[in-house]
Amino acid sequence: MESSPPTITVQVKFAGRTIPVEVPAAATTAELKRLLQPLTNVLPRGQRLVCKGKVLQDAASLSSMQVVDGSKVMLIASQGLHQGDGPITKNSSSSATSVTRASKVKERQTQKPEAVVGKSRAERWKLTGVVALHDCDLKAVPEEVWDCGPSVRILDASNNCIKEIPHKIAALKSLNKVLLTANDIDDENISWEGLSCLQKLLNLSLSQNRLVSLPSTLGSLTSLRELRIANNRLDNLPIEIGSLKHLQILIANNNRIATLPSSIGDCESLTEFISLKS
Repeated sequence: MESSPPTITVQVKFAGRTIPVEVPAAATTAELKRLLQPLTNVLPRGQRLVCKGKVLQDAASLSSMQVVDGSKVMLIASQGLHQGDGPITKNSSSSATSVTRASKVKERQTQKPEAVVGKSRAERWKLTGVVALHDCDLKAVPEEVWDCGPSVRILDASNNCIKEIPHKIAALKSLNKVLLTANDIDDENISWEGLSCLQKLLNLSLSQNRLVSLPSTLGSLTSLRELRIANNRLDNLPIEIGSLKHLQILIANNNRIATLPSSIGDCESLTEFISLKS
């Protein structure tokens, strides 16, 4: 009588829970994904599996990826897929909405807001809690912004030519959203010490800048839910990223990152992850 092929049990972390999955020791990643579908309601093509900082490739055997009995694997549901359903399709209504938004963006770019910030605008920022400075051709964040102090909750300075984020940003201690996408910020001119003071920060977007590294102080932003760092020059992510227990969205494509730190497995709330490669 033939004996059953050897099996291993993999501990899969998904949506804040751990799912033990028994799988043949010689199985591939694709086979593990098929076993996970009824347990997670996520289609195989919507699954991204990460073990010890490496994304598991479908055709590779688990053993070749150093997945053994007791290994911890993180499952991240890819963007753009309903759990258990096919891809999200755009209906005519959403398409019309997209066209409308595109028109508004184009109009805003054609008629750019006044770059000089007057006192009345500063007072409005304090009243609304929103500093909207996107698409203003700014080379620096106006000093009036830092004077707003804890009144400001949102700072949007995307699509400018800003080169520096000074320590003064720490004065905006009530910030929960900082959008600095598409600027000219590099490692030497961003005060991570100042950013680390923003303990209420939920959303940080630094995509499309000139960052080469992220410091260990990133781990002090423990309230962070979304981190967008795509299209930079990053070589790696700090080990301290594992301290971001509430991080749900990590967008890190188009960088130079080859592997993820194993501590990414400690980001137990992570549900959306965009590939490190383009």
